[in-house]
Amino acid sequence: MKFSRQSVFLWLALTTAAFCQVEAPQTASSSPLTENTEPADDGVRVAILGYHDFSETEQETAMRIRTSKFREQMETIRELGLAVIPMSDFIAWKNGDKTIPAKSVVITIDDGWKSVYTDAYPILKEFGYPFTIFLYKDYIDGGSKAMTTAMVKEMLKHGANVGSHSTTHPYPQTVKKHHKTGAQEYDRFLEVEMRESKRFLEQQFKKTISYYAYPGGFYTDEMLTKAEQVGYSHLFTVQPGKVNRNLPNKVLPRYVILGNYDKIFEFAVNFRDTPADSAGGLVEGMAKTLEFPVTPQPGAIINSRLPNIEVDLTNATHIDPKTLKMQVSGFGEVPANYASEGKLFSWQVNRRLRDKTCTVRVTWKDLEGKTTEKPLEWTFQIDRGAAYLPNE
Repeated sequence: MKFSRQSVFLWLALTTAAFCQVEAPQTASSSPLTENTEPADDGVRVAILGYHDFSETEQETAMRIRTSKFREQMETIRELGLAVIPMSDFIAWKNGDKTIPAKSVVITIDDGWKSVYTDAYPILKEFGYPFTIFLYKDYIDGGSKAMTTAMVKEMLKHGANVGSHSTTHPYPQTVKKHHKTGAQEYDRFLEVEMRESKRFLEQQFKKTISYYAYPGGFYTDEMLTKAEQVGYSHLFTVQPGKVNRNLPNKVLPRYVILGNYDKIFEFAVNFRDTPADSAGGLVEGMAKTLEFPVTPQPGAIINSRLPNIEVDLTNATHIDPKTLKMQVSGFGEVPANYASEGKLFSWQVNRRLRDKTCTVRVTWKDLEGKTTEKPLEWTFQIDRGAAYLPNE
């Protein structure tokens, strides 16, 4: 599979911007925003890096990075004192079962190019960095440029782990085409792509496969449901941003590191937004205490232009959920979703926030039909230096 610079930049920009523009309407039962957000945010932030192909001699492209540059990036991670942790530690931390360093990195590599074994693996082994390979079934033992089963098995003995990247690696347009065939046919398609890939990888490598990387970062509600049925616990997109404990496990962000655009790596290893830093995680004058917990918190400086905006109404006693309304600056009233089980009123921003600051206003009526006298209103800020916005 070959990628031109123009096509991949277009792909990355479109899939990142459309990361939550799913084909089917969100529902309380299938939306990732309805997941239980416990355990509470512990201030740790994790940058998940996503690589593809490597070469020292072939032309650098969006999906192919110079081997020497990859080495330099691994050295930069070490010089910055960032902890590279295995996927198993990341998942244990995400589930509240383990503590990890406040600034951590997870290295992932998609597809299964042979260069992962010949170029990246020796460097990762040298640095002692664990890594995860997201493989799609049809490319294993798939020719001169693909990794063999034997290569993967060797790496599994020395710091590697395996996740699923589907069976055939369908791109968003292919997924949309199958989605239009109807619920029954689409379910058959997902069975092949998600269940068959997991079955094959577990049989081939004698490992439990519990995480999945969406090809192209694209997903639909049905995929979220299928993930539960199949047994995937953590699923990854191509939306850039740091991971905290509260983010939904089914749509976790990753920084896709491009070979011909170094800024993304710089953004990924920049942890200025981490609460552990004392250099200002809140904007003076914006921080305040609200009646209910909100995300992002008032005055927070965030590093994503596609945040999940959320109000925790667990302690609300007189609110009529049917009357809840959310307004976001630049969007007006938005289709926020109320999950009765977790009492979360939330909306995933689906078009990049353009302004430096964003104000959110939530209103409701009580059970007697009276409008709230004091709306819930707060403002947060976007760190433009850390928020990736493609210029191409």
